[in-house]
This record gives sequence, structure tokens and C-alpha cells, in this order.
Amino acid sequence: MGAAGFYPYQAPIDAYGNGGFRFAGMSHRGSLLCLPTGMHAWTALSAGEVTIDALRPVFDAADQVDVLLIGMGNTGASLSADVRDALRSAAIIAEATDTGGAIRTYNILLGERRAVGAALIAVERASRA
Repeated sequence: MGAAGFYPYQAPIDAYGNGGFRFAGMSHRGSLLCLPTGMHAWTALSAGEVTIDALRPVFDAADQVDVLLIGMGNTGASLSADVRDALRSAAIIAEATDTGGAIRTYNILLGERRAVGAALIAVERASRA
């Protein structure tokens, strides 16, 4: 990924773990936003950091995203009510799950050319299906 933490195309996730992700023949260390506007470095490190402000790029691209999959790390933590309400107000369907589940569903929907985005908290160990 470029020095600014940005790749200009949306891409499927090939692998995850060790604190990062592999996609489009490159790797990114840290959390990641996957949007129609591209792949963006994301500052959230835990489920508690998934806030309206942290998701600002998602809201900025709301007219291009119907479904947002949120990978909450190795847990299936739920979204706060204010985040869920803000996403609903922006007409975005949000599904919070563990990062591995979010990646699997994101890849399927992206392959179907759906208007999908993902907010993925990096994990050290990939979960088992």
C-alpha cells in the first residue's frame, strides 16, 4: 500500500493475521477500511474505537455503500447504538462480527459486484472457520 496508507482500488482480501492484511499483491500492517474509493489505512485498534468519527470515510462514501461489514477483531462485539443509528440514517446496512467473518462475507459480496465496504480491525491470529 502506498506511503499515505492508501490503495486507489477496492480489492478482495487474500489473507489476514500478524497484525495486517494482504490484498492486490501487497501487504498492509494495521487496520483497514475497504471502500469503493479504495483501500485506506484505519486507526481503529479495538472494538471500542469503532466510532462515528473513525468511520467518517464510510459516511463520506455512503452513496456508494449499501452494506458495511465491520470486523471487530477476534470477538463478535456489537456496535454502539449511536454508530448503528448513524449508519442506519445514512442508509447503510451494518453487520458487526469477528474480522475473519467480515472478510469472508466482504469477499463474496465484492465478487458479486455489490456495493459493499468493510471496516476491519487487524488481528494477530486468523480465526478458524
